[in-house]
Amino acid sequence: MDALLAIEGLVVERGGRRVVDGLSLTLAPGEVYALLGGNGAGKSTTLFAILGLVARQGGGLMVAGHDPARDADAVRAAVAYLPENVALYPALTARENVAYFLDLAGTRRDPAAVEAAFATVKLAPDAWDRPVSGFSKGMRQKTAIALALLRQTPLLLLDEPTSGLDPAATRDFHTLVGDLAARGVAVLMVTHDLFGAADVAARIGLLAGGRLAREWTAATTGPRFDLNALHAGFVAA
Repeated sequence: MDALLAIEGLVVERGGRRVVDGLSLTLAPGEVYALLGGNGAGKSTTLFAILGLVARQGGGLMVAGHDPARDADAVRAAVAYLPENVALYPALTARENVAYFLDLAGTRRDPAAVEAAFATVKLAPDAWDRPVSGFSKGMRQKTAIALALLRQTPLLLLDEPTSGLDPAATRDFHTLVGDLAARGVAVLMVTHDLFGAADVAARIGLLAGGRLAREWTAATTGPRFDLNALHAGFVAA
């Protein structure tokens, strides 16, 4: 199966420092890849490079057949991105925020589809038409996740997606990611959450020094990952 995301020898420098240093990975449709790493390992910078928000100094990068350095608009049309700190308009309701950002993306969804997305992420119905200024961080995150679902893109980028979610909401989110993968959506998530990565990912990569230090593939029988090995690798990096 052709890769939806192909990164080969990616190099990104920021502030005179090489943040990503020869990173290579591929992601196929329907695959969930979790990228682990400590602060400053280059995880978020990798996402920014995929989106064409930072220039690369070396290597190749293709998203759905498009190079973000040459055709950033085509890449962003194929990608939904959920940042760690969600920025919504506080005076607008959840429904109004979603409608506004969908319009910016040139995407139209009918009210029933929007409400179905809210229900899918388990945002309470009494919150749909309330200003988000009164939302908790978890409620803001659910609104942004609903927006990402409504984009219906082939690639979903998640930066610490369960930040601010309680354990039950985190479990529901991982189930949702699995459902999206079953529909053929490719998901790249960067996270510090070893347990969450082990629950949902088909492959886990450990980023250290701007490149992949280790990579693990989920087992088809028994425990999906050896959590002790994951933890030991993360600490050693």
